[in-house]
Amino acid sequence: MGKFNGFKGDYVGLTEDQVRNSQEKHGKNELMIEKKNTFLKKAISIFMEPMFLLLFCTAMIYFVLGEPRDGIIMLVFVTFMSSINLFQEWKTDKTLQALKDLSSPRVNVIRNNIVQEIDSKELTVEDLVIIEEGEKIAADGEVLEVLGFGVDESTLTGESEIVWKKTELNDEEKESHWRKNLCYAGTLATQGSALIKVVSVGLSTEYGKIGLDIASVPQQPTPLEKQTKHLIKVCAFIGIGMFILVFLITLQHTNQITDSILSGITLAMAMIPEEFPVILTVFLAMGAWRLAKKDCLIRRMPSVETLGAVSVLCVDKTGTLTQNKMTVQETFQLPKFSEKDMVYWAGLGCETEPYDPMEKAILGYVKLKGISKGELFKNELVHDYPFTSEMKMMGHVWRIKDSNSLASKGSPESILPLCDLKDDERVIIEKQQVDLAKNGYRVIAVARHIGMQNIPDNIKENKLELIGLIGLVDPHREEVPQAIKLCNKAGIRIIMITGDNGITATSIAKKIGIPNSDNVITGKELEEMSEEELQKRVKNTNIFARVIPTHKMRIVKALKDIGEIVAMTGDGVNDAPALKYADIGIAMGKRGTGVAKEAADMILLDDNFTTIVDTVKDGRKIYDNIRKAVEYVFVIHIPIALIALLTPLLHFPLLLLPIHVVLLELIIDPTCSIVFERQPEEKDIMDRQPRKPDKSIITPKLMVKAISQGLTIFAGSFGAYAYLFNNGYGESLARTFALAVIIFANLFLVYVNQSEKTFAITSFIKTKDKVLWCINIVIVLALAMVIYSPFGNQLAKTEPLSAIQLFGSFAIAAVATLWWELVKLFKR
Repeated sequence: MGKFNGFKGDYVGLTEDQVRNSQEKHGKNELMIEKKNTFLKKAISIFMEPMFLLLFCTAMIYFVLGEPRDGIIMLVFVTFMSSINLFQEWKTDKTLQALKDLSSPRVNVIRNNIVQEIDSKELTVEDLVIIEEGEKIAADGEVLEVLGFGVDESTLTGESEIVWKKTELNDEEKESHWRKNLCYAGTLATQGSALIKVVSVGLSTEYGKIGLDIASVPQQPTPLEKQTKHLIKVCAFIGIGMFILVFLITLQHTNQITDSILSGITLAMAMIPEEFPVILTVFLAMGAWRLAKKDCLIRRMPSVETLGAVSVLCVDKTGTLTQNKMTVQETFQLPKFSEKDMVYWAGLGCETEPYDPMEKAILGYVKLKGISKGELFKNELVHDYPFTSEMKMMGHVWRIKDSNSLASKGSPESILPLCDLKDDERVIIEKQQVDLAKNGYRVIAVARHIGMQNIPDNIKENKLELIGLIGLVDPHREEVPQAIKLCNKAGIRIIMITGDNGITATSIAKKIGIPNSDNVITGKELEEMSEEELQKRVKNTNIFARVIPTHKMRIVKALKDIGEIVAMTGDGVNDAPALKYADIGIAMGKRGTGVAKEAADMILLDDNFTTIVDTVKDGRKIYDNIRKAVEYVFVIHIPIALIALLTPLLHFPLLLLPIHVVLLELIIDPTCSIVFERQPEEKDIMDRQPRKPDKSIITPKLMVKAISQGLTIFAGSFGAYAYLFNNGYGESLARTFALAVIIFANLFLVYVNQSEKTFAITSFIKTKDKVLWCINIVIVLALAMVIYSPFGNQLAKTEPLSAIQLFGSFAIAAVATLWWELVKLFKR
């Protein structure tokens, strides 16, 4: 048995066997058991995609027409391609599950006489749970011990007042449905801590009975997902129409039903860009996984797409822009007090076991001045006035020399109105406050009330005697100025939100390089502004001082109303609404509460501002790479579709059969979903303005480039095929040459379209990615097998090329793709 976290009782907790038995009896702590897709369901969903249906139909047609060998080959390819897709889905699911495990809510329980951190869904009845301030309560439980424990139960009761928990109830309280000696799942711990014994989990909790499972709300598709799904549907309908058209025209000209069907199917397959969903899924999932390795945990996958569009970063100053290591730099006391008086009463105004870095700094300074902790806190603590963000002050009533004395500290704006100061004293104090603030110090006022006759409920009902001021500083992180400079170049506004006064905020802002830092809006001014006025002021205001969490929501709303894409940081319970409302809510991983983390889209594991900037940079890179992959798919599908369409219309023998389209798909799929996903960012990625979130990924500029590149590849491959066939080289050799041109062009395209500014030769020389080299080698080996092996010749209806012919196909592919390098040169 042992004592834990300051609780008085001795506790052991459940053993592993007891946990297992309890979970078998009561189930896991889940409101809705997630339905997992089985292997069979995934396989069926893949086979139901248009491309695989076409391949399967082609195989069946071969069997019906008495070509079992070709039918078997097609089925083998269907199986192989579906296996690749299944592997990609498995890898993506594995990545998403790993991310989900990282972001799953955690709770502290006492088991086997030790405190363990476990996934909240592993909680079971009889577990002993330690709940700290800011955490979301994960199960219904009986309160065993409390340390000033208050809970917001508004999610269940609709009442916003804090409920103070207790272990014993009076008769009236026992009659209430919502008991003060019970904690309920889904409610929020706002103050203090408690130890509870779980009495119900999952659907047996009050939360589960009401059915408030926010997580069960289906995710809406993002604009990018909607665009790609719409595009695939359009292409599929066009493909069906073209299939019918080509089938009828070919049948009319040749009277060959086999060739007519194969021509139509080849064109239909070429028209469907089925790679788009794969691109989105893989890029976003792998992007989120890479971000997790950089101390940024993505909780909602669509936010990866949104990151690249962020135009405003609203950032808390303390701990994000600064080191969150407060130190006392300067003190000032009125002439009638000594420095020892100042230090003593400032120490008495602190918590005995402080969490706040400012209080730690003050107690460290007290110790430095020769007053030990034991001597400081030797008297009885009679009453506690806790700090609130509304009052911005706190106090402790101590029993000193047979009378009650109040030690209070807080912002000068809160303390000074309660003090009876002479005019000259007020002038001195206000001047000193300004001088300290100009140095970038956080200014704290210290006051006392000796010999209290009674103890009011509200600290502001006390008359105080001002002792002096303390100047503390939290130095900015060394890397922040460079990161802000990068944001300024990237068109991203940095807005500092702080509880400090405007002078201190301005001083810090100037040091780290936030533009327009003299223009400050205070929390008080904010409360007096109309929504219209705030929308006007927020356009050129980058500093918000003396702000409380409830103000953040208004700031975010005003920014969104003027068209900004807003990322907001937060760590407290009261930050949750603003985090939820922002386009990207960013919770602090180290000091953030469970509620803030749950409301956020991403969690900053190191609480570092530069990580946010790096994440935005990665978001831009991910979006860029998605666009490059989509562009590549368009380019490579254009020559395939045009060849499939024009070959029968111009009465040439079929250049591409379904088997060739399958072979090309085996090249296209890994290229778009693996090679482009791994591309490094462009050099100027943080020199651009943020993109518009509603801007289509398929822009006119992209289409012009894709069509022009696709047409030149088509001209090179089909022109070579027509020339060779018309000059007596034979159908097989002409087909082989044209196929080689398309495959070589695919290799060149990867390097040409890696960047709009870097030349292909530079990309090729600097490429150190082993995966890219492996894929290139595999593609070349596959081409060699198709051209030079008897099996490949029989399979693809090709024949070997001479060295000169092979070089000729390579040269035509180079000309058909590398001409875009001249466009890059012209742009320069």
